[in-house]
Amino acid sequence: MEELLAFFRDNGAQVTQLVREHLTLSITGTALGFLIAFPMAVAGALAPRLGRAFSTIANLGQTVPSFAILGLAIPLLGIGFAPALLALTLRALLPIFLNVFVALREIDPALREAAKGMGMTRWQSLTMVELPLSLPATVGGLRTAAVESIGIATLAAFIGGGGLGDLILQGIALRDTTRLLAGALPAAGLAIVVELLLAALQRWLVRRAYRGDARRPVVASAT
Repeated sequence: MEELLAFFRDNGAQVTQLVREHLTLSITGTALGFLIAFPMAVAGALAPRLGRAFSTIANLGQTVPSFAILGLAIPLLGIGFAPALLALTLRALLPIFLNVFVALREIDPALREAAKGMGMTRWQSLTMVELPLSLPATVGGLRTAAVESIGIATLAAFIGGGGLGDLILQGIALRDTTRLLAGALPAAGLAIVVELLLAALQRWLVRRAYRGDARRPVVASAT
């Protein structure tokens, strides 16, 4: 433990830079995955045929190993940040898509009928009733994708993408346990912090969405 603390003290600037790179890669990959998967899930919920097609695409992104994605991307994107970002984006698709898609498909049909009876269009029902009620599931998918991204981002070091994986690889190559832990522990800490924060947000949204007095304003506001 003393050796690890001494390493952090002597190499604080390097570790801080690697944490910054790791967060940038993880956040950007998750954000891009969300920007792709969320519209796919909404479109798939509205059109079942699209939903089946998009489910296949999202499953492929999850099934192909991250190392394989990196290997396939290197001839096109070279080494560094870009291929690592592609791998993280593809890995983030399935949990986000699946959570939003299932949540929208499982909305109580009575709520849709009530919205229709109040004169809402299909789009108004979707944006004012269904999407707000699916927020807890949406955050759940984002939570899974974000935690996975932090873990997978350590692989970026294999192709010069930076992040805390650099210290892990150096520790393995040099058989230096202190250096290895200096990369692994902050990566694990980031994953735990993100998990706890998004889990708390999800629990708050669940309580808010399913309180009796929380549903009525959502529907009433559409008039």
